Amino acid sequence: MSYRIDDNTIKSLQKAQENEITEYHIYLKLSSLIKNEHNSKILQQIAREELRHHDELKKFTGTDKKPNILKIYFYIFISMIFGITFGLKLMEKGEKSSEKLYRELGDDIEEFKRIAKEEDEHEKELIEIIEEERLEFVGSMVLGLNDALVELTGTLAGLTFAMKNTRLIALAGLITGVAASLSMAASEYLSTRTEQDNSRALKSALYTGGAYIFAVMFLVLPYLVFTNYVISLVFTIVAAILILLMFNFYISVAKDLSFKERFFEMAGISLGVAAISFIIGYFIRLFLGVDI
Repeated sequence: MSYRIDDNTIKSLQKAQENEITEYHIYLKLSSLIKNEHNSKILQQIAREELRHHDELKKFTGTDKKPNILKIYFYIFISMIFGITFGLKLMEKGEKSSEKLYRELGDDIEEFKRIAKEEDEHEKELIEIIEEERLEFVGSMVLGLNDALVELTGTLAGLTFAMKNTRLIALAGLITGVAASLSMAASEYLSTRTEQDNSRALKSALYTGGAYIFAVMFLVLPYLVFTNYVISLVFTIVAAILILLMFNFYISVAKDLSFKERFFEMAGISLGVAAISFIIGYFIRLFLGVDI
């Protein structure tokens, strides 16, 4: 080997080597946990690539590296809860430093040039073709969440000064939310059934209704916890923002979309409707002379 690697670079390679063997175990474990044979074969193929990268790095570091057990369990847990594609792409975003190191060394050492190419292209292509139901129905989840955040946040804001009673607001919010979720699910089923089979239409409806119910529970919860209606409204707004943050982060990672653009668009619409509804609720209460 004519090109000499300095000690700091060796340490970085050892860290990259640990990442490779860790990712090998993550891919291998996930391949045994999922039922989809197509996905399982893809994960096994990626695992073999990661193990080979670890062994090739060993030629330069001269050491064997043990996997990071905590990272293995963390990404397996994330993948099982939020989907394989999200878990693997989240992991991939955290390993950019290793890919950068491979590219830099690839200018002088052929092995790293090849490893960098495989990490940057081959692995990403494999992850892209993973068939995952959750991502197929992401449009339905967006529809359910977006409608719930806009409609229910506005409704709760309007009811807050109209009623000034957290229990009554929670009751009205839950009734409105449950009824709206069933309506949304039914509408999604009917619209999807005209284009696809009944099975996919039902799943699409469940994803839409489920996302709506999820949002309803978190938005109404503050009115069941606090007795002050203003504090309840503040926490409802915070809950809406947190839901938007989490969901848009998920979509941005899983679908490689812009997080900032989507978040501010949905947040602007939801909070704008809430502010308008809040004002309307206040003036309706004054107009009707209702004092609860």
